[in-house]
Amino acid sequence: MLCVDEKSQIQALDRSQPLLPMRPGQVERRTHDYVRHGTTSLFAALDVKTGEVIGQCHRRHRAAEFRKFLDAIEAAVPENLDVHLVVDNYATHKTPVIRRWLAKRPRYHMHFTPTGASWLNQVERWFALLTQKQIRRGVHRSTRALETAIMQYIAIVNEQPRPFVWTKTADDILASVRRFCRRISDSGD
Repeated sequence: MLCVDEKSQIQALDRSQPLLPMRPGQVERRTHDYVRHGTTSLFAALDVKTGEVIGQCHRRHRAAEFRKFLDAIEAAVPENLDVHLVVDNYATHKTPVIRRWLAKRPRYHMHFTPTGASWLNQVERWFALLTQKQIRRGVHRSTRALETAIMQYIAIVNEQPRPFVWTKTADDILASVRRFCRRISDSGD
């Protein structure tokens, strides 16, 4: 089972001044302004069992690029395995080009998350880690440098992959939502 999504419009940013590191009693400092050097889109598939990631960067974010990414998944997953893809309801995942590609490969099974519930897709959490650890703190003077940094991060993650583990049951989550709804509806306003 692979959680698949795209992180589009990732900007290659170079800060106008160098980052000032932490010192005792002082937090890391950085300028608020930056120079843009283009964008890239990352297509990623997170194996929920192993934590390994398949990734590809493309300059555009269309069905044609998604189909190329499906080819990369096809090459990476052993032929004897069924492939279950968890994706959101983005139109790119449902175009005729994608449907034709899937029709030729009966081992592929698409599972769509409900609209507005992309947080269910674990690759979203992986994107947050990528942003936090590699993109936000980095200096990327070109789109190529940004793409290289992303692919290096994927390689490092795949050296010792760790799957995400849900720490709460569905009942725990629903009970928390119920408590929250009760609290906001009984606010007295």
